[in-house]
Amino acid sequence: MRAAASAIGIAMIVLVLLDAFETIVLPRRVTRPFRLTTLFYRLTWKPWRVLAAVMRPGRRRETFLSFFGPLSLLMLLGTWAAGLTLGFGLLQWGLGAQETVTGRAVTTFWDVLYMSGSTFFTLGLGDVLPKSGSAKFFTILECAMGIAFLGLIIGYLPVIYQSFSERERTIALLDSRAGSPPTAFEVLRRAVRTNNVQEVILILQQFESWAADILESHISYPVLCLYRSQHDNQSWLAALMTILDLSALVMVGVDGIPPAQARLTFAMARHTVVDLTQIFNTPPIPDGTDRLPPEKLAGLRKALREQGVELREDAEATEKLTRLRALYEPHAKALAKFLVLTMPPFRAEKERKDNWQTSAWKKIEGSDAMMITEEHF
Repeated sequence: MRAAASAIGIAMIVLVLLDAFETIVLPRRVTRPFRLTTLFYRLTWKPWRVLAAVMRPGRRRETFLSFFGPLSLLMLLGTWAAGLTLGFGLLQWGLGAQETVTGRAVTTFWDVLYMSGSTFFTLGLGDVLPKSGSAKFFTILECAMGIAFLGLIIGYLPVIYQSFSERERTIALLDSRAGSPPTAFEVLRRAVRTNNVQEVILILQQFESWAADILESHISYPVLCLYRSQHDNQSWLAALMTILDLSALVMVGVDGIPPAQARLTFAMARHTVVDLTQIFNTPPIPDGTDRLPPEKLAGLRKALREQGVELREDAEATEKLTRLRALYEPHAKALAKFLVLTMPPFRAEKERKDNWQTSAWKKIEGSDAMMITEEHF
C-alpha cells in the first residue's frame, strides 16, 4: 500500500512538472495524446459554453465568456499546485510517514499532506517536521519546486498579457479602417472613397505580420484564444477573417490594387487559422450557413461598384473566389463554434457606427466626429 502511494506520488509529480514545462516553457505545439492541461480545459470549457448558450446573445453573455480565459488560467495554476502538493504528500506517506507532529505521537496522512502544503508554499510553520534523511531531502526538493513554481508564474503572466495587449492594439486599428465589426467591404469602400487605394496594401502588409504574431503567440499559449476582445463586436478571429476575405477579393481582382501582397497575407493568415484548429482538435466544418451565397455576392459586387470599386465579375472570378474561401472558411467556422465567436460577413447587413464614434452616453461625440465621418468614411 505504501509503495503504491509512493509510485502514484512520483507519477503525479512528473506529470504535473512535464505539463507545466510544456505549457509555460516549451514554445511549440505538443502532440501527446494525453496532457493534464488539455484534460483540464476539456472538463471546464465545455460546461462554461453550455451555461453561455442558455444566455441570450449580447453583452451579458460576452461578459460571462470573457471571464473564462483569465479565470481558467488561475484555476490551472491552482491545479498544478494542488497536484504537486498531493504528489509529495503521497510520496512522503509512502516512505512511512517519517515526520514528527508537535504534541502527538501518531502521524496521519493528513499531517503529511499538511506538511507538504506548508513546504510547497514555503510557510515553514514547523509544527510537522521531517525526521529521516529521505524525508528531509524530499522536503527540501519540494520547497525548491515551490519557489521555482512561483517564479514561473511571475514570469508567465506578464508574457500572456503582453501578447494579449499587442493583439488587441492591432485589432483596434481596424476600427476606423474596416468598421465595427470589421468587414472586407468597408476596407475597400473607405480606401477608394478617400482616394487612398495604397491603404489597402498597407493594411495587408501590417496584418501579414500580425497574423504571424498570432500564430506564434497563440500556439505557444493557446489560452490566449479564450481571451475576449475589449469590445463585444470585435474579436481576433473576426479580424483574421476580415483580412482573409479582403485578401481573397484582391486576389480575385480589384481594379487598381495589385494582388502580390494579398497572396502573401492570405498564405500567412490561412496558416494561422489552420494551425489553431489543430491546437484545439476541431475538425473543419465544410457545411453550414454560406457566408456569401450568389445573391449576396451579387449585392456585394453592386455595392462595391457603386462606391467606385471595380471587382471582377466573370464566371472565372466567381469560381476562384469560391475556391479561396474553401481554403479557410471551414477551419474558421470550426474555431468560431468551439470558441463561441461570431463570423464576420463580407458586408454588414446594415450600417453601424464605429466604436470610436460611440460612448456610454451618446452615439456620436459631437459635430466634429460627425463631420469626420461624413467627409472621410
